[in-house]
Parts: sequence; structure tokens; C-alpha cells
Amino acid sequence: MIKMIKIVLTIIAVTMALTLILTTKTSNDELHGAQPPSGPVFLERKTAAVKRVSRFLQQKERNPRAADHCRKDNEICDYVLEGRNATCCNNKCMDLGYDSKNCGACKKKCAFTESCCRGECVNLAYDKRHCGSCNNRCMPGGYCIYGMCDYA
Repeated sequence: MIKMIKIVLTIIAVTMALTLILTTKTSNDELHGAQPPSGPVFLERKTAAVKRVSRFLQQKERNPRAADHCRKDNEICDYVLEGRNATCCNNKCMDLGYDSKNCGACKKKCAFTESCCRGECVNLAYDKRHCGSCNNRCMPGGYCIYGMCDYA
């Protein structure tokens, strides 16, 4: 009975030693780039490369905030913005008639309370030609107060 226990313990010890040697050898081979031998003892570990696709690439429509990269060529801007008052400013096509950061000319910013209408910075609350919104004229003799024609 004691001989049987010694044999079982020896078999367990040898199995544990072999397992330890094989796992150490496999991890060392992986670190040094060696390929483990194929056989029933070794298991191949393959990691599947996950291809991630961003939502940006899946867009069908053109992003309206994307730069057109006109490179100081105004003809490209006329084509992109379809003939509006387009000019190449800072390598981007801008509509100088209605862009509050490039109003009438490149880098001409309107004040915080003003908007750009027809290339001119105007206060929509008090301008008779642009009352409340661009190109909204008040009647002759009328006043624009708080963005409404003839408020009183």
C-alpha cells in the first residue's frame, strides 16, 4: 500500500515538473519569436485581429464643416459653394456674404451681438434692412426694435 502511494506521488510530481517545464519553454519561445513545435501537446493560440471601422468613414454625405483645401484658388471655391460669394480664406472655401468669422473679407469677424448679412456686420435687433434675420426689410418709415418691425 505504501509502495502504491509512493508511485502515485512520483507520477504526480513528474507530471507537475513536465507541465512547468513545457509552459516555461513555450512562454520563452513566444518572447524570443520562436515557433513552438506542432504536436498534440502544444495548443496554438491565435488572436483574431479586430478591424475597427469608425463612423466617420461610414458617412455617405460630405461633412459641411470639412475643409475644402482650396490652396488660394478661388475657382475651386466657386465650384464647391455653387457661385455664391466664395473666396479661399486660410485654405478653406468661405461664403463671405454670411460667415460671421469672415464677413466681407477674410478674417473680418463680426462683434458678438452682430451677424453677417451680405458681407456686412449688422445688428439684427435694430437694423431696418435686416430686422430679426438677414434681408428682412421693414416698411418705409418703420423702425426695427428688438428684431421686430414697428414693435410698438
